[in-house]
Amino acid sequence: MQLSTRKMLDRALSGTGLFSILLMAAALLVLIVPIARRGIGAVFFEATVEHRKMMLEQFHRGDTAAVKAEIAATDKARAPVFAMLTNYEAQIESLPFAQKRKAKSEFKEVRSALTALLGPLPGDEKPMMIHSQYGQTRWDRSQVKLEKVLFAEEWDYSDKSGMGKKKLAPRETHFKGTALEPLFAYVNGHIREMLNPRPVAYWGFLSDVSIDSHFFGGIWPEILGTLYLTIGAMLFAIPMGVIAAIYLCEYAKPSPAIRLLRICMSTLAGVPSIVFGLFGLAFFINTAHVSTSKSVLAGSMTLALLILPTIIRASEEAILAVPRTYKEAALSLGGGLWHTIVKVILPASMPGILTGIVISMGRAAGETAPIIFTAAVSVGRPISLIETLTQPTPALPWNIYNISTEHAAVDEIRHVQFGMVLTLVVLVLLLNLSAIILRARIAKKLKG
Repeated sequence: MQLSTRKMLDRALSGTGLFSILLMAAALLVLIVPIARRGIGAVFFEATVEHRKMMLEQFHRGDTAAVKAEIAATDKARAPVFAMLTNYEAQIESLPFAQKRKAKSEFKEVRSALTALLGPLPGDEKPMMIHSQYGQTRWDRSQVKLEKVLFAEEWDYSDKSGMGKKKLAPRETHFKGTALEPLFAYVNGHIREMLNPRPVAYWGFLSDVSIDSHFFGGIWPEILGTLYLTIGAMLFAIPMGVIAAIYLCEYAKPSPAIRLLRICMSTLAGVPSIVFGLFGLAFFINTAHVSTSKSVLAGSMTLALLILPTIIRASEEAILAVPRTYKEAALSLGGGLWHTIVKVILPASMPGILTGIVISMGRAAGETAPIIFTAAVSVGRPISLIETLTQPTPALPWNIYNISTEHAAVDEIRHVQFGMVLTLVVLVLLLNLSAIILRARIAKKLKG
């Protein structure tokens, strides 16, 4: 091959590699930036007086006197709204029966929208559900609820196609000439006085337990559960994986059984994770009875099986990459095979082994399917270390899926979904960063 052709190919390969790196970086930015932007909103947001009231009553945080003074000020701003509602209720009673029925129906919609915005109205019974005892705690969500107060959804069938189109019609037009007519302009003009929003940094999102299925509170049980499952999986998988790699590289002799074993390991690496979850349920819980039902222990063992092929393969490659002269020199000095493996081969191969551990750790932390059947629950309290042997736990991967697809008020807690996703990404990065720093230190020590 001519020198000019070789240079051209080298430049083409370098350019392709650089383009691939830039493309991957751009794809990560497109994926991560929206998650980070919306996830940060779970901690930094404009909180209304309803949020401060909730924090005082549910978590006993805040200045009691200041919060009560704030509630008194917002109640003063809301008083005209309550007076208009009372006056209109009295006005309804004087209407003919046919008009009264329609007026009550429309009035019920207005009251329901105001309750969602401001919380229970005077005269209402205290709701059983905690999230129904407060109005909108976040200013961004209050804007959505304000729109529902001001506008009603109607269908327009004037199109010749016969397909109705949904449109928003001002509710004010339905109450022309009544005591309720001024309410809509007043609410729209005084919404800040009625809710008093202020910027807040709610770090309790990372340290509080959830209240009422993540309507309020934080995600500490999910963070702790994810750490338990990830670390537990690594505690099971790393010793088994490294020992298996040592056996395959240093002790096992080529044979059909060993070739079959390698084929099985390669096959396991490609098995869908849901299969591991079903196996964990069938074997660890129903057959081996490591716990009577779901538990962190069963989930960790299932995740360990999932990542075991990756650790074995990475450890094998790292051990085989150690120069054979290291082994020969140690043996020639009188060291036994096991002593040589422990003192020479394993330290030299540790950076490569840790690479496999880093990859496996990220996968274990982010898997959902295996823990659905073996370890995860939708809501729960933080569990202690001893309880991991018998109790299930919330976990970030499962709860992200659960509240995104099965929660009754998915739009109300959208910030929690993105907050969980961002927390999981950061948690995986921190775990990987810790392993990478450890690998770098070991490599530096080996180089002297």
